[in-house]
Amino acid sequence: MALDNGAFSEEEDFAAMFEESCKAQDSKSNRITEGEIVEFQEDENRALVGVGEKLEGMLSLDEIRQEDGTYKFNVGDKINVMVVGYYNERPKISYKKVLEQEKTIEFIKANKDDYEDLVIEGIITKKNRGGYVVEVDEVNFFMPRSLAAFKETDNVIGRKIKAAVIKIDADDNSMVVSRRKLFNEDRKKKKEIVDALMADDNIVEGTVKKITSYGMFVDVGGVDGLVHYNEISYKGPVNPSKLYNEGDIVNVKAISYDKDKRHLSLSIKAVMSDPWVEVESELDEGDSITVTVSNIEPYGAFVDLGNDIEGFLHISEITWDKHIKNPNDYLTVGEEIDVEVIEINPDTRKLRVSLKLLQPKPFDEFSEKFKEGDVVKGTITSLTDFGAFVKVGTVDGLLHNQDASWDKGYKCKTELKVGEEVEVKIVKINYEDQKISLNSKTLQESPVDKFAAEHKRNEVVTAKVRDVKDFGVFVSLDGDLDALIRNEDLTPLVAEELEVGQEIRAVIAVIDTQRDRIRLSVKQLSRIEESAMLSEINDDSGHSLGDLIKDKLK
Repeated sequence: MALDNGAFSEEEDFAAMFEESCKAQDSKSNRITEGEIVEFQEDENRALVGVGEKLEGMLSLDEIRQEDGTYKFNVGDKINVMVVGYYNERPKISYKKVLEQEKTIEFIKANKDDYEDLVIEGIITKKNRGGYVVEVDEVNFFMPRSLAAFKETDNVIGRKIKAAVIKIDADDNSMVVSRRKLFNEDRKKKKEIVDALMADDNIVEGTVKKITSYGMFVDVGGVDGLVHYNEISYKGPVNPSKLYNEGDIVNVKAISYDKDKRHLSLSIKAVMSDPWVEVESELDEGDSITVTVSNIEPYGAFVDLGNDIEGFLHISEITWDKHIKNPNDYLTVGEEIDVEVIEINPDTRKLRVSLKLLQPKPFDEFSEKFKEGDVVKGTITSLTDFGAFVKVGTVDGLLHNQDASWDKGYKCKTELKVGEEVEVKIVKINYEDQKISLNSKTLQESPVDKFAAEHKRNEVVTAKVRDVKDFGVFVSLDGDLDALIRNEDLTPLVAEELEVGQEIRAVIAVIDTQRDRIRLSVKQLSRIEESAMLSEINDDSGHSLGDLIKDKLK
């Protein structure tokens, strides 16, 4: 690529600066001469080499040591060395510099006439006032500071870089490179590619370079773009690693470009025909379709319609069983099932299906098999503070605490266990609300029945006051059996004067086994006692009560 005159002049100035820096050294330095190895001084890690003028130069043994520890040369061998400086008037020499210069000359000869598009990749080895030295296979290139595109604070020594060759001077054996030029060319090339992609809405081939959890990077003509996981398939977000490998060739289309961030967004699904067009025209809510289970999650399953669209089967739509805990208990990945479409939303591109709607309704099955009054066995499925749910056939019925036992303090939650089998009576079927009421205490002997078998009407009993109400007093018989004394049957006692726990004598007025009720009467007890007393008086004296009164008045 040609450079304008201004840019070229700047590069020449830097090259000149580099050359002057080299010339500022001792004029006797940087000359190549033939020398003879005189002595190896391993303790000092150096060899003494005669370089003429009765001078012995110092050569680091590291420069001629081989991998096995031996040396390339022996005492008496003649080698070409470069005088690179002086120490206490003794020349410092380098064999390596001669090799580098030879390689530099070879590189210059090979590229001096055609280096316009030449790019080198090397290591930054030095930094000076003018810029940096970049080494490539022992060949040094000069990179001016203004063309390096580094921050002043960057630590770049040892860093591997690419740079464009912008000048080769065969006379001075010098070469200038620019990292900035390479950046500018890359940006220009990327802009041209992006502009072409965005302008023509082209479908192009790309190579998958890197796969991440959120998508994958695809190389399109030297520019990397991101295919987000939402842009891979019309199914929705997918895991790219399950569909592609690095190096795969894919067809993509550019969908957006952020100029500020220089981010190119690509799409694979934009290349394909939109399957939602087919869904909208071919499917209606209520249709039954055959699908394949593609993925199972704790909250439901995804099903494949076979046209790159997935539907969602929520856990509540898998079965009529309200106690489903894991969809894996009902479904298998790869299994084909028939489902009913319950929602199609083209705006959000969501399709919901139901499996249970194609299955018989449990309540309908229950209604055909059972009726009110049936005594059945069921299994407890859950326990609550107010009772227990018992599965009878295909549905759950409710067994309230008060319907589970004649014991008023009975709690299903503490007395029963989930999974336990119990015998219950179906007392009510609510067809409208699809609810079932159960009862188990009616299958047990009623305390009232038991009491009726042991006691009779007008029998005198002793009871304890349990509660005082506006209409009467509740009392306890035989420990926990309740009976009622209505206000009109309480005379001569007064309700307000009674205390809880106080004992009362009364007679049994009513035993109603059908309604499980017992009523007592203190008033009736008084009458019975009076009658008994009169009978006793008449029997003992043969006089009537009137006679006794007359005797008292005399």
